[in-house]
Amino acid sequence: MEIALNGKKALVGGSTSGIGKAIAMQLAASGASVTLMSRSQEKLEAVLEELSTDQGQQHQILVVDFTEFAAYKKLISEFFKSNTVDILVNNTQGPAAGTALEKEVSDYQQAFDLLFKTVVLTTELALDAMRKNKWGRIINVASVSVKEPLSYLVLSNSIRAAVVTWAKSLASEVGQDQITVNSILTGYFDTERITSLNAKKAQEQNISEDEVLKQMEAKVPVRRIGKPEEYGYLVSFLASEQAAYITGTQIPIDGGLLSSL
Repeated sequence: MEIALNGKKALVGGSTSGIGKAIAMQLAASGASVTLMSRSQEKLEAVLEELSTDQGQQHQILVVDFTEFAAYKKLISEFFKSNTVDILVNNTQGPAAGTALEKEVSDYQQAFDLLFKTVVLTTELALDAMRKNKWGRIINVASVSVKEPLSYLVLSNSIRAAVVTWAKSLASEVGQDQITVNSILTGYFDTERITSLNAKKAQEQNISEDEVLKQMEAKVPVRRIGKPEEYGYLVSFLASEQAAYITGTQIPIDGGLLSSL
């Protein structure tokens, strides 16, 4: 399927590596003008050079730190004073791994600021223009741990579940304005985040990282973990006109294959 996003403007969080970068690359390849968001200006500028411009796209960067909510609120509010977006991809780095007995109330508050408040704030700011234009796409990068919690990711389990139910509620309110809201429940993909988590699991289980990876692959129907670019294809589809009737869904994706709606 050929996805045409010419003339559309996208804002993509966490877009200097892994899934976020893959999403930005594919949206640009489909014709969208992309604003990259991350905390490293050097990395942002490097990815900016990689984005396709063969359809007249005009890309830009926005240096933000999702872990500092007050500062983030100021920067993103300033951005929307002079910019609008048609496609919003809510994506941040994940909170630190750990179990329920290892975390304190302050850890949950930090995770709430990182994973929930940034998403709600950015979406509220983006919605003003989307509702006026009667068109918009809001896509949340979530986790399969929403469906089946992972004991070592208690912060992510808890807060991402809140994001998904909030998104479902929002979808029913903005659908009349031709705005779709969807959450992708990310499974195992070949990213720096997975590598880091695997290293922690290997240490805890006293096995090699290769063995952890083999265990992970065995849980995926196609017996491999996904490639970030495959994730980018799904996001581009959800951002397209072809996906106009898909909204309010939680889409599990594992090993590069869409498992169910």
